[in-house]
Amino acid sequence: MTQTHLSETRFSELDIHTKVQAGIEKTGFEFCTPIQAMTLPLALQGKDISGQAQTGTGKTAAFLIACFHHLLNQERKESKKKNPIRAMVLAPTRELAIQIMEDGKPLISETGLKIGLAYGGTDYDKQRQQIEEGIDVLVGTPGRIIDYFKQGVFALDALEVIVLDEADRMFDLGFIADIRYLFRAMPDPNERLNMLYSATLSHRVGELAYEHMSEPEIVKIESEITADRIEEIGFMPSNDEKIPLLLGIIKKAGDDKGVVFLNTKHMAEKVEAWLLANDFKCALLSGDVPQKKRERLLNDFKDGKRNILIATDVAARGLHIPDVNYVINFDLPNDAEDYVHRIGRTARAGASGTAISLVCETFAMNLMDIEEFIEHSLPIQKEYNELLLTDAEKPDLSNLRSNRKKEGRSKRDVKPKGKKDGARFSNDTRGDDKQDGGNRERREKGNPNRVPKNRRGKRRDDQEQAMSPEQREAAKVAAMEKRQQSPVKSTRIPLRGRRPYEVPAVG
Repeated sequence: MTQTHLSETRFSELDIHTKVQAGIEKTGFEFCTPIQAMTLPLALQGKDISGQAQTGTGKTAAFLIACFHHLLNQERKESKKKNPIRAMVLAPTRELAIQIMEDGKPLISETGLKIGLAYGGTDYDKQRQQIEEGIDVLVGTPGRIIDYFKQGVFALDALEVIVLDEADRMFDLGFIADIRYLFRAMPDPNERLNMLYSATLSHRVGELAYEHMSEPEIVKIESEITADRIEEIGFMPSNDEKIPLLLGIIKKAGDDKGVVFLNTKHMAEKVEAWLLANDFKCALLSGDVPQKKRERLLNDFKDGKRNILIATDVAARGLHIPDVNYVINFDLPNDAEDYVHRIGRTARAGASGTAISLVCETFAMNLMDIEEFIEHSLPIQKEYNELLLTDAEKPDLSNLRSNRKKEGRSKRDVKPKGKKDGARFSNDTRGDDKQDGGNRERREKGNPNRVPKNRRGKRRDDQEQAMSPEQREAAKVAAMEKRQQSPVKSTRIPLRGRRPYEVPAVG
C-alpha cells in the first residue's frame, strides 16, 4: 500500500461539520484523495457536483461526507406526508448499495442521523419496517425504492440531497426511466443538493445531469483511464487452451486473491466446476444467485475463506474488496467500459495489482474497441506454454445448472387437458387395443355416433345390392327430379370490412 494516491489536502483543513469530522477521524482518514480534494470544497458550499474519477479513488466517501455535512447544517424541511426522508443515495446494484451503507456507518456514527437500506432479493418486511420507523438517509437500488415509494412508505417532497452513484451503469441496466420517475417526485433541482459520480461520464449521463441538476460543477480527475498501478498482461490462447491456462495462472498465484470475470453464466458455472475439481477455493457470483448467498460468498472472499471469486459483470461495479491481487478477464467484455470497471477491482486505494486478459478466438474482436477506449495497446505475451496446466482433473459437467434438463414427463406422457391427475385413462380403451390385436374400430373425433370411415359406404352398397334393376333405375329418376325441384341457392357475396351491408366483390 502506498500513499501516492492521496493529495496534500487534509480533511481537517476543510470546513466540515465537527460531528462528521469525528466520524472521519474514527475511520483513520487523514488526507483526501484527488477526487475528494476537488469535490468536497465545492459540495460543502452547496454546489451540485458531477464527478468522474478512476474506480477505487474514494468517490463514496466524497459524496457521503458532503451529504451528512449538508443535512447537519440545514434545517429539516416541513412535509405534510408520512415519513419524509432528507437524503437518498441510488446505486445500480445490490452489492454496491450494501457497500455504500457499510462505508457510511462510521461516518454517520457521531451525527445522530439515521441511515436505512433498501434493495431487492431479501428482507422485504425488515427493510420496510426500518424505513417506517423513520430515517434521514436512504441508500438502495431503484426497483425496491420505487416499490416502497408507491406504497407510501416514505415521501420525497422534503428531500434535501440526492446522490447518483455509477450513473452510467444506470443506463446500461435500464434504470434511467425509474431514475427520472423519482426525480419528478422530488423538489426542484435548485432546492436540493445534487451529486453524480461515476468512473466514466458519457454524453447521456451529461444530459441527465443538466436536466435534473442545478448548474453542476463538472470535476474530472485527468489521468490514464486505467490506473497506472495496474500491470496489464494479455495472452492469446485458443478456446481449448483457455481453461488449462486459467488453471495454470491461478496455481502460480498461490493464495493471492483474484477475481475471474466471464461474459456468460453458463461458462462461469463451467469454470467453477473446473476449479472445484482441482481443489481451488472459489465462489461463483452471478445474477441468479440468491441475495443471502451472494452476501455470504462475498464475505467469505473478503475474509479469505475463498481466494478466487468467479463473477459475471454483476460484480464489476462499485465493489470494494481489499487486497485483490489480480483480475483475470477469462472473456474479453463486449463493452469497452466494462474492461475498466473489471480491472478496477484490483489496485484499489493506492495498492498495486495485475490485470490478465485471455484474448481468445471468440472475443478477440473486442480487443480493438478496448484498446481504443483505454488509449493504449494491451501488452501481449506470446509464450505461455509453461503456464498451461495440462494434467488438470476433469470435472463432471453434466450436473451444471445450465445443463440440467427440465424435470417432468416427456411429451407422450403429458396428460390431456381438462383431466385431473389419476383420471388420464379412466375412459380410454387403448389398453384393450393391445389385447385384441388392435382390431377395434375407431371413431373419428367429433360426433361419437358417426359411422366409422371404413363402414360409411357399406350400408348404401348393401341396400343397392338388395334392390332389383328396375327399383335402382326408379330411385335414380326420383333423385334427379328432387334435385331439379329444389330452389337454386344464390351466390353469397362476401362482406368487406365491418360494413353492415354487403358490397360486390372486386377482383
